[in-house]
Amino acid sequence: MTEEPLTPADEAEPAADAPFAEGVDEPAGGDAEPEAAESAADGDLEEAPESRGPGPGEDKSDDQLVREAAALLFASPEPLSDGRLRALLERPRSARVRAAVEALGQRLEQVGLPFQVRQLKGGWTLLTTPECGDVIGRLSGQSGPERISGAALETLAIVAYRQPVTKAEVEAVRGVQAGPILRTLVDRGLVRVTGRAEVPGAPLEYGTTKDFLDRFSLGSLEELPRDAELTRD
Repeated sequence: MTEEPLTPADEAEPAADAPFAEGVDEPAGGDAEPEAAESAADGDLEEAPESRGPGPGEDKSDDQLVREAAALLFASPEPLSDGRLRALLERPRSARVRAAVEALGQRLEQVGLPFQVRQLKGGWTLLTTPECGDVIGRLSGQSGPERISGAALETLAIVAYRQPVTKAEVEAVRGVQAGPILRTLVDRGLVRVTGRAEVPGAPLEYGTTKDFLDRFSLGSLEELPRDAELTRD
């Protein structure tokens, strides 16, 4: 397999928290330090769903919980976890919170509005439906989502399914040099440095990011297609 190199062949360790750079095909250089594990969600309350008993929210009607959940998901810039959503709704029972989120999704579908409730990055969020992609792209002058090359997509798949994985392990699977493409994926916010492998030389290990889940509309890595699904006719 051949591909156009994106940078010089030798690996330069990527920055662990590089911002997403739309439309950038050339990787950035620079050294990297292992990145600490990402938190569940920015500003999220570390509260287990039933770590505290019911609060004032338990006295709210089902319809009120649906309306308030809709407002919270619409206003929040990040997905809201079950615990965070329960706290913001003033601690109704967790089962009622989940029922409110499900009822919201059903109502949106029934009325035909171009919105849907999706689980992303370990939490709930409101998204526009896929058929509105072209229309929304006009806001930023984009004709569609940013494209990922076949080589980058292959590398990203290896990282997603085998993480944490080193550059050498990626290269062993693909049979070609992976350093430049890994740097590009880090620059685009789809891959991050998760630590160093406990082997001689302590090479960097890579894993996917929350933006990866968002980009591919996944609630978690467990939603990645499995062998049986990929080989199904």
